[in-house]
Amino acid sequence: MKRWRLLAASLLACASMAAGAHNFHMGIADISYNAASGSTEVVHTYTGHDVEALLTNLYQRQFDLGQEDSEAALRRYVEKQFYLVAPDGKRLRLNWVGMKVNADNVVIFQEIERTRLAPATRIHNQLLIDFLPSQRNTLNVQDSGTIQTLIFDRKNTELPIRQVPRYP
Repeated sequence: MKRWRLLAASLLACASMAAGAHNFHMGIADISYNAASGSTEVVHTYTGHDVEALLTNLYQRQFDLGQEDSEAALRRYVEKQFYLVAPDGKRLRLNWVGMKVNADNVVIFQEIERTRLAPATRIHNQLLIDFLPSQRNTLNVQDSGTIQTLIFDRKNTELPIRQVPRYP
C-alpha cells in the first residue's frame, strides 16, 4: 500500500511540475485605430504566471496580480519596455487605461489619445524578452481593415510599421 501511495504522489508531483512549466513563452498585442474616438488603442495579453515570475524576480517578493501594488509595478515595467516612436523620433504618449487578470492571462490596455499612427512609426516591444530568453511577442497593427503582423524576440526588439494603405 505504501508503494502505491509513493507512486501516486510521485506521479502527481511530476504532473504538477509539467503543468507549471513551459518552454515556449509568448505574448500577443493588438494596436488598432478607433475612428469613433480618434485614438489608437493597444491591448496586450501575456501568460499570468510569466508576469508574476517576472515581477517576483524584479522586486524580490511575491506578487498577486489582483492587488493594486501589483498593477503599479507592472505598469512601471510595461512603460519602460513597450513604447512607440513617431517618425520624427519623439516618443508617443501611451496612456495606461488598466488591466484585467484571470486565472491564465494578464490583459493590459493602453491608448494614444487623438492620434493615428503614421507609417514608419517604430514599436519597441521588449516585454518579458529581457526576462525569458525564448519569449516571442506577436503584435498586430490594424488600420482600416489592413493588418500588419510584427514579431518581437531577443534579436528584434524594435520594428517599424510599414506603409499601409488606408481606406476611407
